[in-house]
Amino acid sequence: MSLLPSRISHHLSLLLSVSSSTVPLSVSSCLTSVQESQQRSADFRFYIENHTRNPDDLSRKQIRIYQLYSRTTGKHVQILGKKVNANGDDGGKYALLIVETETFGSHVRIKGKESEHYICMNEKGKIVGMPDGRKQECVFIEEFLENNYTALVSAKYKGWYLGFNRKGRPKKGSRTTQRQQEVHFMKRQPKGKVNPVQEFRFTTVTKRTRRARRLKSNAKRN
Repeated sequence: MSLLPSRISHHLSLLLSVSSSTVPLSVSSCLTSVQESQQRSADFRFYIENHTRNPDDLSRKQIRIYQLYSRTTGKHVQILGKKVNANGDDGGKYALLIVETETFGSHVRIKGKESEHYICMNEKGKIVGMPDGRKQECVFIEEFLENNYTALVSAKYKGWYLGFNRKGRPKKGSRTTQRQQEVHFMKRQPKGKVNPVQEFRFTTVTKRTRRARRLKSNAKRN
């Protein structure tokens, strides 16, 4: 009869030893998984910060070259250096614009290909050309209008638009509104460049056109 309590106590000690050994293992495994998930989230935040910290990162930019046709003057915006006007000829070297567009928005910076100056708007609403386009004064927001024209409003000075009068001179931003023709522009390909959309035109081929092609090829051979 004395053996029964000893066996029971022996089994109880085994159970206690097993439970005491498994509980820390489960707790440690949970802690490890939590630490790994935190590490992964930290790595992801580090990745996002590195790829979005610099707004001028080339991976976020689209660079296009085109002309801005002014609805008021019937000519094109040109950057001569510090001076900007809308009297440029079609295909003129000062009318070729390098437009830097961020892929996550419609914010653009406009630089003259020849002068390498950016179109900027100062605190007085005056349009000037500046060699450094990283300032907020040189950022404009594209607004697409119902009449197929585009307006460019300052990203820093709300409600102030890029505009030119009938003589092609810059108009003060404080005196502009979206409805004015002076702020309406149309994007145009440089002179001699083909619109990419026009390069992919489909032609319906019928029996008559096939026969005409065969006759034409036979005539060349003879």
